[in-house]
Amino acid sequence: MGTLELIILGIVQGLSEFLPISSSAHIVFVSNIYQALTGAAVDIESSQQAFASIMLHFGTLVAILIYFRKELIDIIKSFCIALYKKNFDDKNARMGFYIIIGTIFTVAIAYPLKDITEKLLIYPQIVAFLLIITGFMLFFSEFKSKHLIQTHNELDIKKAIIIGIAQGLAVFPGFSRSGWTIATGLFTGLDRVTSTKYSFLLVLPIILGTSIFYPILEIKPAEIATYNLFGIAIGTLVSAIVGYFCIKYFLKFVERFSLNFFANYCIVIGLIVISFFAGIQVGLS
Repeated sequence: MGTLELIILGIVQGLSEFLPISSSAHIVFVSNIYQALTGAAVDIESSQQAFASIMLHFGTLVAILIYFRKELIDIIKSFCIALYKKNFDDKNARMGFYIIIGTIFTVAIAYPLKDITEKLLIYPQIVAFLLIITGFMLFFSEFKSKHLIQTHNELDIKKAIIIGIAQGLAVFPGFSRSGWTIATGLFTGLDRVTSTKYSFLLVLPIILGTSIFYPILEIKPAEIATYNLFGIAIGTLVSAIVGYFCIKYFLKFVERFSLNFFANYCIVIGLIVISFFAGIQVGLS
């Protein structure tokens, strides 16, 4: 993988991890379109591609840790105190508990689907179709939330479980993780800001766990020495910087505007990608 490609993917990852437009879908699209336009050999299933993807996600993890550093410190402190005192009345302590519960249900749903979803990475048209479904999901969640009576705009264990399941289903490339978790939060009666913050915090254990265990279990140390480590490091840095500013401005966006803009984007991009690769197939036939 070239350094320029990794920088481009870092920008894509930093934007699409937090915006409800599917980071996995955009990495699939960019990689396949880059290959189609340049003729470069891009193997999206290669170990270097997998390692680079993990590191780009790690960049967005750093962005979350920096942006929410004060809240995360309060959550960890309050959670530890709550465990000691066996009292979870504190709001931050409950948030820590909800993150753990949501993560457990995410893993329970996502892990069995891992092999199936990884095979979809080489089919950009299928991924594009799933992205279109995400667009309609966002539309429906906005419509539904406007007709819900907001009687309890706070997280509880039931909502944490439901949102965790939604995050697990978002293992399918094209099903935006942030899109599905934010939309599900709206379905349960949360407002956009509360849903968005929980969505960002809920991904922390998943990215951290993947960053630690996937390289250990799936990649041989000797292979890493052959990778473009400089390019991967630059891409990771770019992902972190772009991700930080994306969090900052997206939270401001959802305070004032609906998610319909992103719903339209997912549908339009999905249709464009399907048409693009259909055209290539026709040209090759």
